[in-house]
Amino acid sequence: MKPRSKTLPALTIIGLLWFPQASGGADRLDKDACVLNGFPLYGDVQVVESFPDIRVQIVTSFPDLRVERVDSFPDDCGQWRFVDSFPDLKIQYVESFPDLKIEMVSSFPGWP
Repeated sequence: MKPRSKTLPALTIIGLLWFPQASGGADRLDKDACVLNGFPLYGDVQVVESFPDIRVQIVTSFPDLRVERVDSFPDDCGQWRFVDSFPDLKIQYVESFPDLKIEMVSSFPGWP
C-alpha cells in the first residue's frame, strides 16, 4: 500500500484560504456592519444599467435585506436614498443570479 502524501491536503487548504471564491464561497456579507463585498447597504444609491457594485433582485418573500426608501438621512441598515450622482452604492436590477435579494418596505428596514 502506498503511503498518502501530506502535501496535497495542505496545498488544498492553502488554496481554499487564498482563493475563497474558488471554494464556492458566497459573497462577503457582514451583517454587523451592514456591508456586502465592501459596499454599504445603506446611504445614497444609484440605479445603473451596467457596471454595478451589486446586482439586486426585488422579491416579495425570503429577502436577504428589507429596504426602505427615504428622502433624507439614510444612516441605518437598509435605508436607501435614490440619487442620480455621487452614490455610495451602484445597483443593477436583475431577474436572475443576484448578489442580494431585497424586499421594499415602508417600515422596519434591515435584516429579516
